[in-house]
Amino acid sequence: MTRTALRLRAGVTVCALLAGALTGCSSDDGPAPTLQAFLDGWRSSKLDQVGFVGADGTRVPAAQVVTELRGLSGELVDTPPELKPAGEPQIVGDVATSPVDVTWNLPGGGRWAYRTDVRLQEAGDDGWRVVWEPAVVHADLAAGDRLGVRRVTADRATVLDAAGAPIVTGRPVVVVGVEPQRVTDLPRLTKDLQAAFASIRVSVDLSTLAQRVKDAQPTAFVDLISLRRPDFERIEARIRPLKGTVFRDETRQLAPTRPFARALLGTVDQATKEDLETSNGALVAGDLVGHGGLQQRYDQRLRGTVGESVVIVQEAPDGTTTDTPLYQAPPQPGQPLKTTLDPAVQNAADAALAGERRRSALVALRVTDGAVLAAANGPDGGTENLAFTARVSPGSTFKVVSTLGLLTAGAVTPATPVPCPKTITVDGAVFKNSGDASLGRVPFRTDFAESCNTAFAALAPKLGADGLARAGAGLGIGGQWELGIDAFSGNVATGGSAAEQAAAAFGQGQTVVSPLAMAGAVAAVAGGAWHQPKVLLDPAPAAAPAPGPLDAGHLESLRAMMREVVTTGTATALEDVPGEPVHGKTGTAEFETGNTETHAWFVGWQGDVAFAVFVEKGGAGADAAVPITEKFLRGLA
Repeated sequence: MTRTALRLRAGVTVCALLAGALTGCSSDDGPAPTLQAFLDGWRSSKLDQVGFVGADGTRVPAAQVVTELRGLSGELVDTPPELKPAGEPQIVGDVATSPVDVTWNLPGGGRWAYRTDVRLQEAGDDGWRVVWEPAVVHADLAAGDRLGVRRVTADRATVLDAAGAPIVTGRPVVVVGVEPQRVTDLPRLTKDLQAAFASIRVSVDLSTLAQRVKDAQPTAFVDLISLRRPDFERIEARIRPLKGTVFRDETRQLAPTRPFARALLGTVDQATKEDLETSNGALVAGDLVGHGGLQQRYDQRLRGTVGESVVIVQEAPDGTTTDTPLYQAPPQPGQPLKTTLDPAVQNAADAALAGERRRSALVALRVTDGAVLAAANGPDGGTENLAFTARVSPGSTFKVVSTLGLLTAGAVTPATPVPCPKTITVDGAVFKNSGDASLGRVPFRTDFAESCNTAFAALAPKLGADGLARAGAGLGIGGQWELGIDAFSGNVATGGSAAEQAAAAFGQGQTVVSPLAMAGAVAAVAGGAWHQPKVLLDPAPAAAPAPGPLDAGHLESLRAMMREVVTTGTATALEDVPGEPVHGKTGTAEFETGNTETHAWFVGWQGDVAFAVFVEKGGAGADAAVPITEKFLRGLA
């Protein structure tokens, strides 16, 4: 260590010991301790232990320096910079110049770093004093200036379909609102608005409108809903004349139609109060944020990185200001998501659910690779992606799995006679068929086509305690999936009492699935191998390991039986649908003991498109799910 360095190090120790009594270190200590005391005080706004002089040599009070430092810091005043000496002070006569590295953490997460010079002057026995001048903060700053931060929003990326065409893009909307001072009859206005929105099947909660109007300023724009311009034009003549309504044209990131894969894609809206509070400063009012679905899960990727610039704000005598750029980090645009969705299939799915007012779902995927072609939810696009995440009893659609298990176990063939009585009692539990049907002793394929519960309950022991779960696993049910978005692969009941096993054989009891899980299962039957459903191509999640091979002979028998469901069984309404033959299975699922309501199902495939239709509390599958399936398939024709 050099003699100079030893002298400075000793000086730091002496200054630390005497800091309470001194306003500067003696000339023997050198300028370094005074510099460090100033840098520490800059960050803490406590500079009473540091002496200051102006550029002309006159003394400057420490309190004045604190005030001017804070003023110069401007919009960065609450985030003091990191400060570090960048080398030994250079002393010429009684003046030392020390380089200092300055790093500010910017509100958007960026870091602005530069080097400035701090001058110090030796004042005899009073030691070293900092020469105070605005250039200490930044070389380009002058008295009266302040630092400002300007934020530049990045371009939000879009969501693409399987062909790489944008699904979500900027589309014109009209924001419908109310201006309190224009309202003359709020109850009447609320009623008229509700009726107008209902006429285009748009649900708007106006229950809090009276309170919102009361709390708002007279000239405020109380936002009610953003309508796509075509939807707005359908009711414009009804709502524009209403006293109190106001309107604002905007552009929003939207899918082609309101219901288009709405629950899967999510929406893009202005940041809410909650968004702002949880963003740690990354968001500001007016930013666009994804809510729900893929838009929320991949919000950061889609939103990109905001740009920031630091400017010198100079104020003129008349109060106007000008910005002089000092630093700029350009925004980085978001990256798009590429999905497997096929707009034609999605539109057909949405149209098929359009008239359904109950919670419902229709998911379609490609047989050959598991690509999700459509994910529709109802009503009106849905708020929850039931197509992927519902956990519901599959009812008789699960006879597809049971039958594969029975065929694999050698318990039946399609021609094996299996009685179908009106009821059957297993371990004290009574099981019956839909509509109290009784088929007598018929070939197993007839039991399957007519969806005979009692036949499957009787055959349950032949599956064993875990035979049903093994058959389900071979069709992907209950597996570990990686879709990049929430999805439920199902859970198959194992073990249990004889009654529980009997219920599980026809999709009741503890077995629960999602529509996506059932669509994947029937796709495996159709194509001969299970493929993990996938909805994202970029970024593409890791694929789950595939289960073992399926027996081609058993699959061929099962396909024939699923065709009989359409030709002679419970889904004959689909027999004359244009295109390739339809295969499938209806389902009517009880979901609560003592509740006579049931969920309605239909699962199947046509050509390379496998699908599952689910209607919550829809009754019989043949009555609720099959008509939706028919609309869907005719929409694809």
